[in-house]
Amino acid sequence: MSDLPKSVEFHEEGPREGFQIESKVYPAAERAALIDALSQSRLPQIQVGSFVNPRAVPGMADTPAVFEALTRAPGIAYTALWLNEKGFRRAADMPGITLNGTLMFYTTDRFSLRNNNCTAAEMRDRQRRMLAVYDEYGVPLVAANIITAFGCSYEGEVPLSRVTGIVDHIVDLCRETGRKLPVIYLADTVGRANPEEVRRRIGAVRDRVPEAEIGVHLHDTRGLGGANLYAALQMGVRYIDSSIAGLGGCPFARHGNAQGAGNICTEDMVFMCEEMGIATGIDLDALIEAAQLAERIIGRRLTGKIMHYGRPARLEDRA
Repeated sequence: MSDLPKSVEFHEEGPREGFQIESKVYPAAERAALIDALSQSRLPQIQVGSFVNPRAVPGMADTPAVFEALTRAPGIAYTALWLNEKGFRRAADMPGITLNGTLMFYTTDRFSLRNNNCTAAEMRDRQRRMLAVYDEYGVPLVAANIITAFGCSYEGEVPLSRVTGIVDHIVDLCRETGRKLPVIYLADTVGRANPEEVRRRIGAVRDRVPEAEIGVHLHDTRGLGGANLYAALQMGVRYIDSSIAGLGGCPFARHGNAQGAGNICTEDMVFMCEEMGIATGIDLDALIEAAQLAERIIGRRLTGKIMHYGRPARLEDRA
């Protein structure tokens, strides 16, 4: 496939993934102010924070306070991350949250043990229980995430067969439980992907399950984030995780100095899509203002480009 999609949907993860990796814990009021600024851009979904072990991720310990401080805008889903049943039940108690059922699968044991304190097989088995919990709360299944789909910091190369095997399991699980297939996200969790491998792995999933919608969660750790997204777009991908101003990164990715190891930058990728004629539904000027606010809150120069250099001048602008 080489036709670019006519439109894409960005899911903003900066307020969660961006702040979780910082050594400093930022006040809930500042993070809520950033989310309010992001809301002005008409992003369809903003991940506010996570309900995880506060000892492992202290920056997310006050996620409930961030939710309480928000000024919600209509039409925006304010979501959160959880890694297990306990985290989900905490999230379900939060007023004003959008609960989207998600499944998480790991391609390697060592990364799963670091991130979830269980093997990849144990995590896979837990997902069946999560489906029962989602049913208990009437929460729809919308996404299945394949973590370290392009490689692992601990175990190196991940065979493509391991990724397609997880896809087969997702299909079987949905068939057994009478569910519609969710969007299958391929996550470059530790920044090891390259454009050819992005095309190869998305193509393999599409060959396996032609009816599946595919999403990507990409990092710009080694400067290939934009190229990798372009490769995904060429394969018809429409669902994109990204982070304002390029914030973010996985705390367990073994990057050493984590600053600058962030996700693909929301405003830069929105700009790229719109320059190519792909509709995003997002107010880019408002998004740039939110990125500049993120930089002021963090207190150092962030990696986003268009936030610093602006849109290119058009001939009509100079007329």
